[in-house]
Amino acid sequence: MSEQFPIDVIAETIEQPCFKQVMPSAAHVDGMIFAVAAAPEIPMPEQWMPWLIQSSSSHLIDKDVDKLADTLMNGLRAHLDVMRNEALSLSPDFLVANNMKSGVRPSKALVEWLNGLLQGHKHVEPVWQSAWDRFAKQSAAHAEQAEQAESPEIRLTRCLKLFSTLANVELALQYRNEEQTAQLEANLEMLIKQVPSMLRDYIQLAGELADALPNQFETFVKPQ
Repeated sequence: MSEQFPIDVIAETIEQPCFKQVMPSAAHVDGMIFAVAAAPEIPMPEQWMPWLIQSSSSHLIDKDVDKLADTLMNGLRAHLDVMRNEALSLSPDFLVANNMKSGVRPSKALVEWLNGLLQGHKHVEPVWQSAWDRFAKQSAAHAEQAEQAESPEIRLTRCLKLFSTLANVELALQYRNEEQTAQLEANLEMLIKQVPSMLRDYIQLAGELADALPNQFETFVKPQ
């Protein structure tokens, strides 16, 4: 039996015609759920689920709405489970580089997943900022130790920079000079391989900023 990843929990439902009309791809949805699950404080479902609806003219019947909500919550629980077990959140298949005429490029699935992550992160930025402010106050009492450690700002910026670059390589290339373009092209395959470690640091950083908020996992874990 092949290993199951969080996207496998939601893909079959998300790809049904009634949902494909109003939502992004399963990979995009999964990336966004990852960002929600990794947030220092997880938003309530009624807050984050509407972020995934692309078409305001959708006419989903109540039964479909309930099915979608259950699926998205199961996806969130799957991501929390993976994070708790310190496992990889996305399939290694996503990390296979494509050799195109223009050079090495990330897979379509990875591009969609990272765009979902970045969209989700943008929505939960206020949560990150709030946790960041609390963390900064606590760190002031340990200023010397904080100086020796790499700052959260640097770590988060590094993660988001990698995610943004791979989410839109062509745009990233446009903002570089000839030498920088050649360097990025040469390093793309290596950058794709760095995604898992950057995701781990993103999750770890969120956990540090959360200041051990109680019941984050327990709130959303399905009872046995």
